[in-house]
Amino acid sequence: MSWGTDLWDQFENLDKHSQWGIDFLERYAKFVKERLEIEQTYAKQLRSLVKKYCPKRSKDDEPRFTSCLSFYSILNELNDYSGQREVVAEEMGHKVYGELMRYSQDLKAERKHHLQEGRKTQQYLDQCWKHMDNSKKKFERECKEAEKSQLIYERLDSDINATKSEVEKAKSQLYLRQHMAEESKNEYAAQLQNFNSEQWKHFNVAIPQIFKNLQDMDERRTVKLGEMYRSFAEVERRVIPIISKCLEGMVTAAKNVDERRDSGIVVESFKSGFEPPGDFPFEDFSQNIQRTGSDGTIGTPKTEGGKADPKHAVGRTKNKLWLFGKKPKAPTLEDLSHLPPEQRRKKLQQRIDELNKELQKEMDQRDALNKMKDVYEKNPQMGDPGSLQPKISETICNMEKLRSEIHKNESWLAEVEGKHGSRSERRSSADVNHHAPHGRESPEGSYTDDHSQEHRSPPQPDPHEFDDEFDDDDPLPAIGHCKALYSFDGSNEGTLVMKENEVLYVIEEDKGDGWTRVRKQGGEEGYIPTSYVEITLEKNSKGAVTYI
Repeated sequence: MSWGTDLWDQFENLDKHSQWGIDFLERYAKFVKERLEIEQTYAKQLRSLVKKYCPKRSKDDEPRFTSCLSFYSILNELNDYSGQREVVAEEMGHKVYGELMRYSQDLKAERKHHLQEGRKTQQYLDQCWKHMDNSKKKFERECKEAEKSQLIYERLDSDINATKSEVEKAKSQLYLRQHMAEESKNEYAAQLQNFNSEQWKHFNVAIPQIFKNLQDMDERRTVKLGEMYRSFAEVERRVIPIISKCLEGMVTAAKNVDERRDSGIVVESFKSGFEPPGDFPFEDFSQNIQRTGSDGTIGTPKTEGGKADPKHAVGRTKNKLWLFGKKPKAPTLEDLSHLPPEQRRKKLQQRIDELNKELQKEMDQRDALNKMKDVYEKNPQMGDPGSLQPKISETICNMEKLRSEIHKNESWLAEVEGKHGSRSERRSSADVNHHAPHGRESPEGSYTDDHSQEHRSPPQPDPHEFDDEFDDDDPLPAIGHCKALYSFDGSNEGTLVMKENEVLYVIEEDKGDGWTRVRKQGGEEGYIPTSYVEITLEKNSKGAVTYI
């Protein structure tokens, strides 16, 4: 049957096309799976990167520089960003890949059902055709047998030699064959009618319906693919606002980098409190050589007393010129006296804080042991109270040791802070007696009355050191005047800008910290380095003052 072959070819084509559609859908599902695996790997690597560069020290040990804080903020934002990549991977796995795989299984089941229905319909039509063909062949055989019986009967009937019984037998055989041929004809007609009816249903109802179902299935597959394409993009688009906020946070962190603040932190952290070394004196080896009056040689620099400063020796600067050179090795002492004053104060304070934390831990442990001892005393079956006594005694011993260490370090800290506070005390006493010796504290910590000691380079002041020095409403009296030997920019708070050769009024002399408080002609007050000016104090009687 040519029509059967053509129909089978159509079924084969539909079978191949529907299978290709499912294969394509699964191929896209595989693409989504690999895509989400990339997202998962990317997020995992980002989290590992953040963990690798996150600070592993405690917050107290972390640097306070804005550049470091901004970098840690960027790491936090990057961690949030990796979380959004994980969200993308999770959404793709659940809403796209998972849905595609479930729909693929449904498509396979539906395709299998439709193809089975088509095969069943075709098999049923083939069976109807076989029944019709068999009845047709039977009808053909019966007709040939009836024709043969009729020829035999006619031959015997015309033969005069044939007996009557032979003629009757041939006649009955003819009637039998004709009857069987008639029944075969009726059966063939019924089978033919049934086959034609089933064939019409097959080609006009069943097959079109199956083809339509396959077409609907393929169209739904195409629509589903479009929806999955859109969902794939929507998953990415939903996290874009959060990712944008993460990137904005990184930009904000970058803007928060403040080089001035970082420099201030460095200065505050590493300032030593040491004064810079003084100037080297001129050593005149030509004092015993007689000079004429017209000699233009350079004379020996003299101090106010006409003599060179014997205390201003080269040895004063020994072991002080190591700012950019090799720093001399200093022994590490328990009281940290080998450190500069400011560094010593910070280290002592840090050590006291750590000891207090350890003391608090020991106290908590003692309280816990006492509570446990009380419980054991009330319920002896839970344990022996006496077994806890050695541990309690050890804890109390540790507490006493820690208290002793804290007291010792606090005394050292009080000593350091007392030295820093002596400057303000000396300033307040200077307002009562202006004729007190204006000595300087040397870098070794001693005092001297030598006026040549004023010509020293100034230490770097604390930016907030002089904030409380200008709170008085009444101007201080002038106790002398000074002439600037060098220019001074006065960049720090509390200091005063000074030009070379400028004359200023002295309103408070140096108290050993290397700074002198002065007033300009216009009334502006501030501190200047003592070593930058030549000071002349008023020789008034005790208690007499001159107001500017």
